[in-house]
Amino acid sequence: MDALEQFDQFFVTCTGNWTTERTYHYLSQAEVERSHTEFVIEPVTSDRKAQVLTDNQYVVEADLERLPGYHLEFFTVSEHGERVNQALNMLFVPQQSQDVIVVGDYLRDRAYEEARPIVSQFRFNAESQELLMTTTYTRVVSVDSITLVNPKLRIRKILNYHRPEPGESLRELALVGFGVEQKTD
Repeated sequence: MDALEQFDQFFVTCTGNWTTERTYHYLSQAEVERSHTEFVIEPVTSDRKAQVLTDNQYVVEADLERLPGYHLEFFTVSEHGERVNQALNMLFVPQQSQDVIVVGDYLRDRAYEEARPIVSQFRFNAESQELLMTTTYTRVVSVDSITLVNPKLRIRKILNYHRPEPGESLRELALVGFGVEQKTD
């Protein structure tokens, strides 16, 4: 199986109901917070794929079936009692595949940090089964990693950096998050 086929299989395997326990470290406030999330991952329909492309001013492709993605719904409760419900559609547009690596654009109709459509970048390593997504928001740059350990277990790592000046590298972390995600169906 080549890298693109493994990339597609990654999405098939991740479809279903999941729960996660996460720990967030807010470095500037020296605070640690835990949360519990229940989420549902479904294949994204062709209509939603076309809408995500349109929302992000992307050319709508004739063969939408070749683009993997999700419809994601989640409900999070923090240990402080804060509750977040969200639903969004995401689409991955591979642009290059070489050996075990697939890279491209990651599009959403609604971003996590900012409620708007957004285009990010992804890198998938077929060997380690890690999907790395990098999103530049207004104030932070989020580097989010999902590693599929087996069909029922994923490890999540989130690094949010203060957004550097143009041309400067990512250096100053604002938040570090870790999660263990288990499939429940």
